[in-house]
Amino acid sequence: MQFSQIRQSSALNPGKILLLVIIYALLWFGTLNYRHLIPSDEGRYAEIAREMLVTGDWITPRYNGYKYFEKPPLQAWATAASFQMFGIGDWQARLWTALTGFLTILFVGFTGAKIYNARAGWLAAIVLASSPMWVISGHFNSLDMGLSSFLVAALCSLLLAQSSHNKNSCRNWMWVCWIFMALATLSKGVIGAAIPAMVFIAYSISTWDWKIWARLRLFSGSVLFLAITAPWFVLIAQRNPKFLEFFFIHEHLQRFTQDAHSRTGPIYYFVPLLLIGILPWALQIPGAVAQAWSERRREFSAGWLLVCWFVVIFAFFSVSRSKLPGYIIPIFPALALVIGNRLDRLLGDTNTMALPWKLQTLAFAILGCVGFFFLDAIGKQARPDEIEAYAQYTYWVIAALVVLASFSAYAAWRSKRDGTRSILSFACGFFLYAIIAGTGHETLGHAVSGIDLVERVKASIPEKVNFYSVRLLDHTVPFYLGRTMIMVESPDELEFGVNQEPELWMPTLEAFIGRWKEDQTAYAIMVPEQFDALQAQNLPMVEVDRDSRRVIVKHPDVANVTQ
Repeated sequence: MQFSQIRQSSALNPGKILLLVIIYALLWFGTLNYRHLIPSDEGRYAEIAREMLVTGDWITPRYNGYKYFEKPPLQAWATAASFQMFGIGDWQARLWTALTGFLTILFVGFTGAKIYNARAGWLAAIVLASSPMWVISGHFNSLDMGLSSFLVAALCSLLLAQSSHNKNSCRNWMWVCWIFMALATLSKGVIGAAIPAMVFIAYSISTWDWKIWARLRLFSGSVLFLAITAPWFVLIAQRNPKFLEFFFIHEHLQRFTQDAHSRTGPIYYFVPLLLIGILPWALQIPGAVAQAWSERRREFSAGWLLVCWFVVIFAFFSVSRSKLPGYIIPIFPALALVIGNRLDRLLGDTNTMALPWKLQTLAFAILGCVGFFFLDAIGKQARPDEIEAYAQYTYWVIAALVVLASFSAYAAWRSKRDGTRSILSFACGFFLYAIIAGTGHETLGHAVSGIDLVERVKASIPEKVNFYSVRLLDHTVPFYLGRTMIMVESPDELEFGVNQEPELWMPTLEAFIGRWKEDQTAYAIMVPEQFDALQAQNLPMVEVDRDSRRVIVKHPDVANVTQ
């Protein structure tokens, strides 16, 4: 991208920046409650937090009543606190994810302003704020955003420390870096410390700079790190002797070296996710990386460290045997910083032509228009009972495309007159596009969440009855019902938990059938096909209600027993 005839824009006026931040925050947080939770991550992590709050056990996480040691508890603590303060609900379950994602945008802008200049920081924040994958992830209840935010906060603190010429400032920012690494570790495990370590090693090797290790405050930083992380690990290991082996061996070593979780993918798995995730700015990556390469021989090259961050994380998860889209979310803030610096450099070069940028913005305006010709593809994979939902989602996609095309066209028109405003308009188009398309997913996710079924049956189900989950782990219904369920035969991802407390589940369908006949107050949930199979065996059941994905039944003697 190159610009000509560019003047300093009033868009950098502090008052206008504050107004934009407020509007952005209103849109960012104001859409949290529109969608219901969907399987599996959103329901899982909301339910873990709910159970933590209800049971009062803040040390041993439980999911559906079973011990759940897959991840550390920081997000569960934060979400349980959100439930305590604001009540249990959808936006409260997403608040931690949204808050950490939003604050990271601000921290990236602050860091860019410090290590580059004010305009570069402003542009870096704009790039991240409009990157589709960051926007969507900030509105989705999973652990990836919290982890990414703390990892990026550690990275930014490191950049601020190493770029500082003041000894006390360097020391303080390095301590902040260690604190954020500890919080990242409490968010999702040792990856919170392993990723920064791998990146720093790659940076040292690629620049052959080993003196920098003397400025990392390794001893005092390690003390801080252990002071924050060790208490929980010690307490949970004392209460659960099997925790350490499961957490460190199964959840870390085996997850990334074996296919046990069936999350494999080709080595290029993350390439399309990278391009889509930072779509409006993807064309700037080569130039930004080249610019950082040219600056790598400085005493400390912030740009090159950011490139190492991007390359190491992307390469590590590409060769890993476990792949999920959220794994590469931490790379987007690093790319935003180098792209922001690149845009700032180009904005300042008044002797170059604006044609490439204008062509880019026009291309996306045209792309938005072309999207209208593919709207019929949205519902091709719809189930027969969800055709209407896909038809409704089409309207959201239309609105998103209109916004994208309009803002991109305006950006093209402003490209010669005001480069900064053109960039801002282009970014706004993609942010609104992601927000509209993501929020509109409620038309598809509503049925998946099971909320309608729950609202119809919740009041009629007594509080203290056994509720069985027959060959099914439903990730959202337990949260909306506000109760745990007894697993039957298929423990799904709760295999470790049921093995720790085998008395809390039914290992076979036959065992469940025997228990069901005796448990005259029982309820159960299952898929419709399972219900038909049990009916064929003449198992005494009365259907309470159903939706397209699940059936809730009760023992026929429930009414007599509860009267």
